[in-house]
Amino acid sequence: MKDSAKIVGVLTAVCVICAFLLAFVDAASRDKIKANAQAKLKAAISRLAPAADDIKVITSKDVTFYKLTDAKATVIGYAFIAEGQGYQGTIEMLTGLDISLKNLLGIEILESVETPGLGQRINDEDFRKQFMNLQVSSPVECVRNESSGAGQIKAITGATVSSRAVVNILNEEIEKIRPYIQKEK
Repeated sequence: MKDSAKIVGVLTAVCVICAFLLAFVDAASRDKIKANAQAKLKAAISRLAPAADDIKVITSKDVTFYKLTDAKATVIGYAFIAEGQGYQGTIEMLTGLDISLKNLLGIEILESVETPGLGQRINDEDFRKQFMNLQVSSPVECVRNESSGAGQIKAITGATVSSRAVVNILNEEIEKIRPYIQKEK
């Protein structure tokens, strides 16, 4: 009986110490993690819209997007984060729209846990280049063969599910956010 009380006491003390240490590390690193995420977002926006000199964060109800302006304070486009389910987990990407809201500036994958070697190819420049100046006045389509029209991208061979996931996430988020951006214009 005494031995089991000692074991329970030691285990309780170890758990309390571990919980304290985890809480301390979390509190100490929270600001650094947030700053790194902001820097990563700003770098992604710079790649999508190199002419963007100022980034204004706009939040409306449950939607957040970024108004991008050049050095002359002229609006050059809008950016927003789109996320959804991929093949193996959540895909989070930054998407940019031009001022007309009819063409993409491009996409930047911020996070994904897709299959290494296949689904992770959504990060490849060849795949992402397909989204530059892509027409989005109607939903984007993912095709298996070479894209033959406006608003189409070619799926990655062996990673069709991940390719379609990117397109579906993109279409859903554009549909959701377009009215909010139009109100801001």
